[in-house]
Amino acid sequence: MQMIFNIPNPYPNIRHVFVYGTLRKGDSNDITKLTPAPVFMGNAEILGDMYNLGAYPGVILGGSNLILGEVYAITEPLERILDGIESEYPAQSNEYFKRDIQVLVNEELLDCIVYEINATYVQGKPQINSGNWLKKFGEK
Repeated sequence: MQMIFNIPNPYPNIRHVFVYGTLRKGDSNDITKLTPAPVFMGNAEILGDMYNLGAYPGVILGGSNLILGEVYAITEPLERILDGIESEYPAQSNEYFKRDIQVLVNEELLDCIVYEINATYVQGKPQINSGNWLKKFGEK
């Protein structure tokens, strides 16, 4: 006899996030080491301009360069942790703005959160020409 249990999902709202900097796998805020664990969806690219702010990068969306990153499926509790890392929660600092964009991942268009740097924070900072934070700036 098969037993069926109706256990409500505590995290029914799954979202996606595009990470391009220290949240990438292997960097200082590696998203894969956070809990609840995200689910890797794939590597992806967006258009923007990336800047080196020292210990971390910032991206201005809509630029002319390809920005390399990773897309993860996340739950609301992990989204709150990411908001804290990016100073969006509990009170917004205005350094980053949480944006919703569409990102092509493995031939599927996904709605993703991305944290865009406030343009005032990148004035006079070097641009990362490669669009790849893991290579740092100056490399192609």
